[in-house]
Amino acid sequence: MTDQIPAAQISNPSTREITLDGNVMLGEQILIPAGAKVTIRKPGSGEMRGLSLAALNQLDVMQLEILLPRITTPIIAKGTSMDPADLMQFGGEVMDFLLPSAAKAAIRSAFPTE
Repeated sequence: MTDQIPAAQISNPSTREITLDGNVMLGEQILIPAGAKVTIRKPGSGEMRGLSLAALNQLDVMQLEILLPRITTPIIAKGTSMDPADLMQFGGEVMDFLLPSAAKAAIRSAFPTE
């Protein structure tokens, strides 16, 4: 595992890019093919309305299903199916966005990369 931060993340820490392992499907239709890149942006308070932070912290699938259409480009529509690995990628990025800077700094100092 490397701790190198992609250049896009350095230039705009409010967005991340995920490469899909599997297709995003709606029924039998492929909406976004495997290998495509999806941009996820840091949710603001408006996108978080009606969601439980505790449930998001536990990577609750229902909460992610509500949040993802609000913060992804192309839009990951509610009701789509995706590879569980991709769902974990999205959930991990959401959790990282919600983690306070002080907590991230504490983690970095507790686990130095060099």
